[in-house]
Amino acid sequence: MKAAALDQFGGPEVLGIKTVSVPTCGDDELLVRVEAAGIGAWDFMEREGQMAGFVEGGPRFPYVPGTDGAGEVVAVGKAVQDFKEGDRVYGTAFNSAKGGFYAQYTVVKARQAARIPKGLKIEQAAALAADGITALQGLEDHLQLKAGQRLIIFGASGGVGHLALQFAKRLGAKVLAVASGEDGVELARRLGADAVVEGRQGDVDKACREFAPNGLDAALVLASGDTCEAALKHLRKEGRIAHPNGVMPPPKGPEGVKLITYDGNAHPEVLQRLNNLVEAGPFHLEIGRIYAMEEAAKAQQEVLKHHLGKFAMRIN
Repeated sequence: MKAAALDQFGGPEVLGIKTVSVPTCGDDELLVRVEAAGIGAWDFMEREGQMAGFVEGGPRFPYVPGTDGAGEVVAVGKAVQDFKEGDRVYGTAFNSAKGGFYAQYTVVKARQAARIPKGLKIEQAAALAADGITALQGLEDHLQLKAGQRLIIFGASGGVGHLALQFAKRLGAKVLAVASGEDGVELARRLGADAVVEGRQGDVDKACREFAPNGLDAALVLASGDTCEAALKHLRKEGRIAHPNGVMPPPKGPEGVKLITYDGNAHPEVLQRLNNLVEAGPFHLEIGRIYAMEEAAKAQQEVLKHHLGKFAMRIN
């Protein structure tokens, strides 16, 4: 099969189209004919070898990156009961020893895959797993967000953020979205934020006072800095701040506020919750750009620049 792969860790130049073996499908796995892959802002770290220590048994070359994607099941492991050949699925293969989604075929653990939610195009489904799980677990599992609570999201126009905004609204929360650029502000408004402020040029402090005069209940921090630190002072005592690992610099909360650092973890229960929320009504997953597999190196560089939502890559 063809894959965007690398023979050694390094800069964008090490990533190119190669012919590699189709991975074997284990008893608890699905072999997927990949139609599209998500482009993560962390993909360059995988390419550079910063995540090599997380690969079970160590990385093997040629190494195929790609955390998440979507396609059609073409083989099912003998221990798998909930999927069949022909199912259209999305999922995550984060740091898999058998390779990721930058390839015509990949294998995923059945517990880390789900059927594509109704209403999503294949490129949207390909970009859903990692960021969707991170958004949902941050809101429900860690912030324990409840209907009527007032939430601030930093990075609300990014991959995780624009999904979290919609999930929070479906959970009944009031959302103050801190977005990047006028295009980000427009997207956050379109997705239903109760209030929106531009993170670099806008008066975030004033927006917090007006949005939550009695204090914010929770904060999901996906982009941090001085403006974020100042705004977090508006959290009420016993409020909660959550941020995924990798947000730099890590946010600091005022005294009496719980600070939670977490990783998104794929499993059947969270994927089912994710699908239920996506299918609960009209849902938008913003795809800022779609690349060809031959443009994988370019995509990994451009995803680090200002953009809205997610990037995706067509495979088959």
